Amino acid sequence: QVQLVESGGGLVQAGGSLRLSCVSSERTFSSYAMGWFRQAPGKEREFVSLISWRGRSTYYAESVEGRFTVSRDNTKNTVYLQMNSLKPEDTAIYYCTQRERQYDVENYRNTLEYKYWGQGTQVTVSS
Repeated sequence: QVQLVESGGGLVQAGGSLRLSCVSSERTFSSYAMGWFRQAPGKEREFVSLISWRGRSTYYAESVEGRFTVSRDNTKNTVYLQMNSLKPEDTAIYYCTQRERQYDVENYRNTLEYKYWGQGTQVTVSS
């Protein structure tokens, strides 16, 4: 069982920044693409970003493109989400997640393509 532990959430004013971190217990971390999803109250969980296993490819939801940056450090089994120019509509619980299959980024918006999920970290952006 892989454990994913997120940190870095909090309360920030609109226009501010936060950096989320996610540490994985996966032994072969460098062979899995890693994703970030978020879920706001009363809404479905939605895709935010994905980074390929070596970090060479990144993918973003249109709503965060240009404001969020995903990165990873395979020596530390850690994936990051740098969030800038935050807006109140970014308020949600943010989840780190690992792909079901190694070396795979297909259908990255589909939650069913992911096997392990962190417990989530709350991000609240005040106006």
